[in-house]
Amino acid sequence: MTRIDRITHMEALFDKSEEVIRRLETALEDFAALQPAIAELEAYYTSPQWRKDFEADEAGKLPKDLKRGVLSEDGLWNLLGDWERLKGITKL
Repeated sequence: MTRIDRITHMEALFDKSEEVIRRLETALEDFAALQPAIAELEAYYTSPQWRKDFEADEAGKLPKDLKRGVLSEDGLWNLLGDWERLKGITKL
């Protein structure tokens, strides 16, 4: 590898590293800003109201075109679990 090739290669690594670190920094800021929304989702999921909404969905009482991923037991449970796992990694 010539000096020019080496410097060009290292410059590409440098640029890629800077880009990924900037994106991660932004993602971590966005993740931290989610804390109030996650707290609200968790409070809803553990409330009697969620169970009532879930049962209404199961009984077909909600409009068919209503987006309701929040009523998916696994979906919301997994989201909250992912939050906790990532929170531990990021030390939030």
